Amino acid sequence: MSADTTYEVIAVRYGTRTASKAEVYLNYSTYGEPDEPLRMDYYCWVARNATRTVVIDTGFGPVGGARRRRTTLVPPVAALARLGVDAANVRQVIVTHAHYDHIGNLAAFPAAEVIIARREFDFWTGPYARRQQFAWSTEAAELAYLSDIDRQGRLTAVADAAYRVAPGIDLLTVGGHTPGQVIVLVAVAGGGQAVLASDAVHYYEEIERDRPFAFVADLEAMYRGFDLLKEIIGEPGRLLVPGHDPEVMGRFAPLAGAPTGLAVRVG
Repeated sequence: MSADTTYEVIAVRYGTRTASKAEVYLNYSTYGEPDEPLRMDYYCWVARNATRTVVIDTGFGPVGGARRRRTTLVPPVAALARLGVDAANVRQVIVTHAHYDHIGNLAAFPAAEVIIARREFDFWTGPYARRQQFAWSTEAAELAYLSDIDRQGRLTAVADAAYRVAPGIDLLTVGGHTPGQVIVLVAVAGGGQAVLASDAVHYYEEIERDRPFAFVADLEAMYRGFDLLKEIIGEPGRLLVPGHDPEVMGRFAPLAGAPTGLAVRVG
């Protein structure tokens, strides 16, 4: 692959909290195991080369994070700036899904095309998004801003299950966690791919032990997403990156020059 179709892929850790397995996994009591603490980290991702910089998700904003008592380590836009990414100049942002911790800072990216699955956008701008079990994971003002982006002509709503964002960057819509949850596949040097699962898989344990996450729009689709991810990462060079697992920071090498604990390089 040429240099303009492979990318440096960065996982950026900007927040954290302490949860428990009973909070995190759907119907945890069915596994017959005692509850225990489980750390949950919060990430956004960057894919960049000499031609383009693509940001994948924009983290939680101050209101959404504070409302849920999440710990902000570095505000996401500031974290990106520390890595040389100026949000104001980013031309493409991929939204993997519209929960508060993934779209909280979209207003900081005024020049960007925002790419989201059509069924994700339609759901969160439709009537069922306001029902409590869905609404808890979102901020009304942030969903309204998605509609503003659409009116501005900057929103690309992807109807196909597979979509090419740019050479070397592909989306797969799987649903499950939300109606239009997407996975992002990014080509890296050496012929491999970073498999940015986002919340299709929050933790490695989810896919390794077949344990769905507690918040789910369609359980069957979530299981199908697990199966698809297992198939994808069964190929050599495919590197799985879950959406919230602290292990990401240990499985990949720290990004050279980045503050300690802020970012790792995938691939």
